[in-house]
Amino acid sequence: MKMTERGILLVAATDLELCGHPGLECGVGPVEAAATTATTLLGSRPAAVLHVGIAGGRGITPGSLAIGTEAVYADLSAAIPVVQRVQAAPALLAAARLVMPGAIALPIATSGTVTQGPPAHEFRVEGMEGFGVLRACELAGVPAVEVRAISNDVGEGDRSRWMIRRALEVLDDAIPKLLEALESTTVPVHGAAADVEHARAPTSAPA
Repeated sequence: MKMTERGILLVAATDLELCGHPGLECGVGPVEAAATTATTLLGSRPAAVLHVGIAGGRGITPGSLAIGTEAVYADLSAAIPVVQRVQAAPALLAAARLVMPGAIALPIATSGTVTQGPPAHEFRVEGMEGFGVLRACELAGVPAVEVRAISNDVGEGDRSRWMIRRALEVLDDAIPKLLEALESTTVPVHGAAADVEHARAPTSAPA
Protein backbone atom coordinates (compact mmCIF):
# COMPACT_ATOMS: atom_id res chain seq x y z
CA MET A 1 0.00 0.00 0.00
CA LYS A 2 1.29 3.45 -0.92
CA MET A 3 -0.14 6.88 -0.16
CA THR A 4 0.50 10.12 -2.02
CA GLU A 5 3.17 12.49 -0.73
CA ARG A 6 0.57 14.39 1.25
CA GLY A 7 -0.94 11.26 2.75
CA ILE A 8 -3.99 10.54 0.57
CA LEU A 9 -4.88 6.83 0.51
CA LEU A 10 -6.65 5.51 -2.58
CA VAL A 11 -9.03 2.63 -1.80
CA ALA A 12 -10.91 0.36 -4.22
CA ALA A 13 -12.56 -3.03 -3.96
CA THR A 14 -10.36 -4.62 -6.62
CA ASP A 15 -7.01 -4.08 -8.24
CA LEU A 16 -8.88 -3.50 -11.51
CA GLU A 17 -10.65 -0.49 -10.00
CA LEU A 18 -7.37 0.98 -8.75
CA CYS A 19 -6.59 1.34 -12.47
CA GLY A 20 -2.87 0.82 -11.97
CA HIS A 21 -2.58 3.53 -9.32
CA PRO A 22 -1.00 2.74 -5.94
CA GLY A 23 -3.56 2.11 -3.24
CA LEU A 24 -5.43 -0.34 -1.04
CA GLU A 25 -7.48 -3.24 -2.42
CA CYS A 26 -10.17 -3.51 0.26
CA GLY A 27 -12.15 -6.46 -1.11
CA VAL A 28 -15.69 -6.83 -2.39
CA GLY A 29 -18.74 -6.06 -0.26
CA PRO A 30 -19.34 -3.80 2.75
CA VAL A 31 -18.06 -6.19 5.45
CA GLU A 32 -14.77 -7.06 3.77
CA ALA A 33 -14.24 -3.41 2.82
CA ALA A 34 -14.85 -2.21 6.37
CA ALA A 35 -12.62 -4.84 7.94
CA THR A 36 -9.72 -4.29 5.53
CA THR A 37 -9.94 -0.51 5.73
CA ALA A 38 -10.16 -0.50 9.54
CA THR A 39 -7.17 -2.85 9.88
CA THR A 40 -5.14 -0.69 7.51
CA LEU A 41 -5.98 2.51 9.39
CA LEU A 42 -4.79 0.95 12.64
CA GLY A 43 -1.29 0.67 11.25
CA SER A 44 -1.12 3.67 8.95
CA ARG A 45 -3.29 6.74 9.36
CA PRO A 46 -3.57 8.75 6.14
CA ALA A 47 -4.54 12.39 5.89
CA ALA A 48 -7.61 11.40 3.89
CA VAL A 49 -9.13 8.52 1.93
CA LEU A 50 -10.38 8.57 -1.65
CA HIS A 51 -12.62 5.56 -2.24
CA VAL A 52 -13.25 4.78 -5.91
CA GLY A 53 -14.89 2.10 -8.01
CA ILE A 54 -17.49 1.30 -10.64
CA ALA A 55 -21.19 1.24 -9.84
CA GLY A 56 -24.67 0.79 -11.17
CA GLY A 57 -26.76 3.85 -11.91
CA ARG A 58 -30.46 4.46 -12.41
CA GLY A 59 -31.11 6.70 -15.43
CA ILE A 60 -27.43 7.69 -15.58
CA THR A 61 -25.34 7.27 -18.73
CA PRO A 62 -22.55 4.70 -18.33
CA GLY A 63 -19.23 6.47 -18.17
CA SER A 64 -20.62 9.23 -15.96
CA LEU A 65 -18.97 10.05 -12.64
CA ALA A 66 -20.87 10.18 -9.35
CA ILE A 67 -19.51 11.82 -6.20
CA GLY A 68 -21.06 10.59 -2.99
CA THR A 69 -22.45 13.23 -0.66
CA GLU A 70 -23.01 10.35 1.75
CA ALA A 71 -22.79 6.55 1.80
CA VAL A 72 -26.02 4.78 2.74
CA TYR A 73 -26.19 1.11 3.78
CA ALA A 74 -29.30 0.29 1.77
CA ASP A 75 -29.51 -3.37 2.89
CA LEU A 76 -29.48 -2.62 6.60
CA SER A 77 -32.80 -2.86 8.40
CA ALA A 78 -33.47 -3.29 12.11
CA ALA A 79 -36.15 -2.64 14.73
CA ILE A 80 -33.72 -0.50 16.73
CA PRO A 81 -31.73 2.59 15.69
CA VAL A 82 -28.64 1.72 13.64
CA VAL A 83 -25.88 3.64 11.88
CA GLN A 84 -26.89 3.53 8.24
CA ARG A 85 -25.40 6.72 6.76
CA VAL A 86 -21.96 8.27 6.68
CA GLN A 87 -21.42 11.77 5.33
CA ALA A 88 -18.53 12.52 3.00
CA ALA A 89 -15.98 14.91 4.49
CA PRO A 90 -17.19 18.38 3.41
CA ALA A 91 -13.75 19.63 2.37
CA LEU A 92 -13.07 16.57 0.24
CA LEU A 93 -16.55 16.67 -1.27
CA ALA A 94 -16.09 20.32 -2.22
CA ALA A 95 -12.68 19.63 -3.74
CA ALA A 96 -13.96 16.66 -5.76
CA ARG A 97 -16.91 18.64 -7.09
CA LEU A 98 -14.67 21.53 -8.06
CA VAL A 99 -12.25 19.39 -10.06
CA MET A 100 -15.02 17.23 -11.59
CA PRO A 101 -17.71 19.78 -12.52
CA GLY A 102 -19.41 17.33 -14.88
CA ALA A 103 -19.95 14.74 -12.15
CA ILE A 104 -23.23 14.38 -10.31
CA ALA A 105 -23.16 14.65 -6.53
CA LEU A 106 -25.71 12.58 -4.62
CA PRO A 107 -26.04 9.89 -1.94
CA ILE A 108 -24.57 6.53 -3.01
CA ALA A 109 -26.21 3.33 -1.82
CA THR A 110 -24.14 0.42 -0.53
CA SER A 111 -25.56 -3.06 -1.10
CA GLY A 112 -24.13 -6.44 -0.18
CA THR A 113 -25.46 -7.95 -3.39
CA VAL A 114 -25.62 -6.93 -7.04
CA THR A 115 -29.25 -5.91 -7.52
CA GLN A 116 -31.18 -8.04 -10.01
CA GLY A 117 -34.31 -6.44 -11.41
CA PRO A 118 -35.90 -3.26 -10.04
CA PRO A 119 -34.04 -2.06 -6.92
CA ALA A 120 -35.85 -1.99 -3.59
CA HIS A 121 -34.28 1.37 -2.68
CA GLU A 122 -34.72 4.84 -4.15
CA PHE A 123 -31.06 5.71 -4.69
CA ARG A 124 -29.78 6.45 -8.18
CA VAL A 125 -26.28 5.01 -7.67
CA GLU A 126 -25.42 1.67 -6.06
CA GLY A 127 -22.01 0.27 -5.10
CA MET A 128 -20.95 -2.47 -2.71
CA GLU A 129 -18.25 -1.01 -0.45
CA GLY A 130 -18.80 2.71 0.15
CA PHE A 131 -20.50 2.54 3.53
CA GLY A 132 -17.94 0.04 4.83
CA VAL A 133 -14.98 2.17 3.80
CA LEU A 134 -16.43 5.50 4.94
CA ARG A 135 -17.68 4.08 8.26
CA ALA A 136 -14.24 2.66 9.05
CA CYS A 137 -12.74 6.05 8.23
CA GLU A 138 -15.31 7.88 10.34
CA LEU A 139 -14.53 5.75 13.39
CA ALA A 140 -10.78 6.29 12.86
CA GLY A 141 -11.19 10.04 12.46
CA VAL A 142 -9.96 10.02 8.86
CA PRO A 143 -11.87 12.16 6.33
CA ALA A 144 -13.09 10.28 3.26
CA VAL A 145 -15.10 10.65 0.08
CA GLU A 146 -16.49 8.13 -2.43
CA VAL A 147 -16.37 8.57 -6.21
CA ARG A 148 -17.90 6.08 -8.65
CA ALA A 149 -17.88 5.62 -12.43
CA ILE A 150 -21.17 4.27 -13.75
CA SER A 151 -20.85 1.01 -15.68
CA ASN A 152 -24.43 -0.24 -15.94
CA ASP A 153 -28.06 0.30 -15.04
CA VAL A 154 -28.97 -0.78 -11.52
CA GLY A 155 -30.71 -4.14 -11.80
CA GLU A 156 -29.44 -4.92 -15.32
CA GLY A 157 -29.01 -8.69 -15.31
CA ASP A 158 -27.41 -8.95 -18.74
CA ARG A 159 -23.70 -8.49 -18.00
CA SER A 160 -22.96 -8.15 -21.73
CA ARG A 161 -24.64 -4.74 -21.55
CA TRP A 162 -22.41 -3.51 -18.75
CA MET A 163 -19.82 -0.99 -19.94
CA ILE A 164 -17.08 -1.85 -17.46
CA ARG A 165 -14.20 -0.93 -19.75
CA ARG A 166 -15.67 2.52 -20.39
CA ALA A 167 -16.24 3.08 -16.67
CA LEU A 168 -12.66 2.06 -15.85
CA GLU A 169 -11.28 4.41 -18.50
CA VAL A 170 -13.20 7.30 -16.95
CA LEU A 171 -12.06 6.28 -13.47
CA ASP A 172 -8.42 6.00 -14.57
CA ASP A 173 -8.55 9.51 -16.00
CA ALA A 174 -10.26 10.96 -12.93
CA ILE A 175 -8.13 9.44 -10.17
CA PRO A 176 -4.97 11.62 -10.61
CA LYS A 177 -7.08 14.78 -10.80
CA LEU A 178 -9.05 13.81 -7.72
CA LEU A 179 -5.94 12.95 -5.73
CA GLU A 180 -4.36 16.29 -6.62
CA ALA A 181 -7.52 18.14 -5.65
CA LEU A 182 -7.81 16.32 -2.33
CA GLU A 183 -4.16 16.98 -1.55
CA SER A 184 -4.89 20.69 -1.72
CA THR A 185 -7.34 20.31 1.19
CA THR A 186 -4.96 18.47 3.52
CA VAL A 187 -1.68 19.11 5.27
CA PRO A 188 1.21 16.59 5.37
CA VAL A 189 1.01 14.17 8.29
CA HIS A 190 3.41 11.76 9.91
CA GLY A 191 1.60 8.93 11.68
CA ALA A 192 -1.63 10.81 12.37
CA ALA A 193 -4.69 11.93 10.47
CA ALA A 194 -4.61 15.46 9.10
CA ASP A 195 -6.86 18.11 10.55
CA VAL A 196 -8.86 19.32 7.58
CA GLU A 197 -11.54 21.20 9.47
CA HIS A 198 -9.97 24.50 8.45
CA ALA A 199 -10.37 23.61 4.80
CA ARG A 200 -14.03 22.71 4.92
CA ALA A 201 -16.08 24.68 2.43
CA PRO A 202 -19.85 24.99 2.03
CA THR A 203 -21.38 22.84 -0.69
CA SER A 204 -24.56 23.19 -2.66
CA ALA A 205 -27.38 20.69 -2.52
CA PRO A 206 -26.78 17.33 -4.25
CA ALA A 207 -27.55 17.29 -7.98
